[in-house]
Amino acid sequence: MRIWDLSVKKLCRQHLLGEHRELHSIWAVITKNKKGYSQHSETKRWRGKLKALYIRHDMQVAEMIKRGYRHFSSLDKKMAKGNSIQPIFVNSIREQKEILKNKRCDCLI
Repeated sequence: MRIWDLSVKKLCRQHLLGEHRELHSIWAVITKNKKGYSQHSETKRWRGKLKALYIRHDMQVAEMIKRGYRHFSSLDKKMAKGNSIQPIFVNSIREQKEILKNKRCDCLI
């Protein structure tokens, strides 16, 4: 489970679409008080920052549409509260770039 802190424009298809699925999972866990993955470090870092998560989703959707993908899973904007910026990282930006480089995918790193 991961929301990258890199530009969505740099993510390959696999990582963009995977991040989008995981964002919806994190959103559901937080907004519906679900137990699954509630203690995961990635979920914990987004608590109190649903506005930032909503913004990240908008970025994902814009990139998906730009690439010709269809999008049908909107988020409830009324629930997008809290901080609009995510200052907490599980891995630094440099580490995230290194992780993606080592995956040998089509990400533009």
